[in-house]
Amino acid sequence: MTPLPTRLRRSVTWDQGVEMSRHDEFTLAAGVSVYFCERASPWQRGTNENTNGLLRQYFPKGTDLRVHTAAELTRTAAELNSRPRKILGWETPSQQLDRLLASGP
Repeated sequence: MTPLPTRLRRSVTWDQGVEMSRHDEFTLAAGVSVYFCERASPWQRGTNENTNGLLRQYFPKGTDLRVHTAAELTRTAAELNSRPRKILGWETPSQQLDRLLASGP
């Protein structure tokens, strides 16, 4: 996250999973505040839930991602980032990010 402009990395909202048990170290290293959603409250992280649904089209729930190559995972990320989204006015996440990065600090 550190290569992103400061205005694009002000905070991260995470669920209650063990993957963020060292969130304090992440906050110190990246300078990004971490907030946690309440348990069993998926509406508090709608973008995450939507992305999970899109990822399920490629990797069914319970898939061990370790069996996939880095190239496969990168290809999937590229496809999802190039997929138009209604919420973005039918632009892609990549187009939106490019515009934000080009608009300066």
